[in-house]
Amino acid sequence: MSELRKDPVSGGWVIISVERGKRPTDFGMRVSPKKGGFCAFCKGNEYTTPPEIAAIRPDGSSPNTPGWSTRVVPNKFPALHIESELDKIADGVYHKMGGVGAHEVIIESPDHDVTLSTLPLKSLEDVLRMFHCRISDLKKDKRLKYVLIFKNEGAAAGASLEHSHTQLIALPIVPKLVHEEIVNARLYHEHKGQCIFCDIIQQEKMANIRVVSENECYLCLSPYAPRSPFETWILPKKHECGFAPDGSFSLLAQILQQTLKQIDKILNLPPYNMMIHISPFENEINEYYHWHIEIKPLLTKIAGFEWGSGFYINPTPPEEAAKFMREAQI
Repeated sequence: MSELRKDPVSGGWVIISVERGKRPTDFGMRVSPKKGGFCAFCKGNEYTTPPEIAAIRPDGSSPNTPGWSTRVVPNKFPALHIESELDKIADGVYHKMGGVGAHEVIIESPDHDVTLSTLPLKSLEDVLRMFHCRISDLKKDKRLKYVLIFKNEGAAAGASLEHSHTQLIALPIVPKLVHEEIVNARLYHEHKGQCIFCDIIQQEKMANIRVVSENECYLCLSPYAPRSPFETWILPKKHECGFAPDGSFSLLAQILQQTLKQIDKILNLPPYNMMIHISPFENEINEYYHWHIEIKPLLTKIAGFEWGSGFYINPTPPEEAAKFMREAQI
């Protein structure tokens, strides 16, 4: 079973996952997913995956059979396990706990060749609605504090399967990066009496140099201090802490797909990572944090300076990135 171990120096946690373990000889160059051949995520191969957790089945078909449009299954090689015990153990300066959590795969379509940018808009809306359903279900488990939804698009971004999918990991702790965002947002609120994300949205709309696009409910922008070239954020204009898009999944699907199409067009289908940051379950409704989507194309490599300092060197100013994206014809 997995363990969560705390680094006593940085305060960060790592997952030691036995099931996903590798020997030194396993860490070679990542091989791109094979084109063609057998795919466990394709229609008709449902029997090869773990039993489905949830699915959208327009034809009312039975679980683990064809007929679905979006399907959720447990990860075959989970980083964390819902069956584990939350045993907290201290050993001098070291602390660890049982690897309690959930690791799920959201298969976005039975069509092997689509991506989030080419999926029919209604199907993308259903995928986003499934994200919300899975978060709502997992938060019922009082051992869990946070759910991170993330997508690795392309082998260079960490995808081991060609068929487009998103992953979800539910955790018994709040991730360090999210915790840092929350601490800073809370401090800003204590000082200014405002949500920092709401103020960012207002200032960016007034300046209109880093805004990529917007619709009635959402704003897409290049953040002021991006860690990587063409890093892009999507935020709800209304103050929302948890991933509950107030009935506007269709508008979220529209701006997300438009953003991904722009990235595909100007960067020639780059690999990317996408993450959804939400408020932790234990304080889901607050005045200082704002859920958002972060999209990071993989255009540069993290090397010694970045690992050693925590600084990131970005060769593309966000103002230029936003301009290139606005001018993309899609």
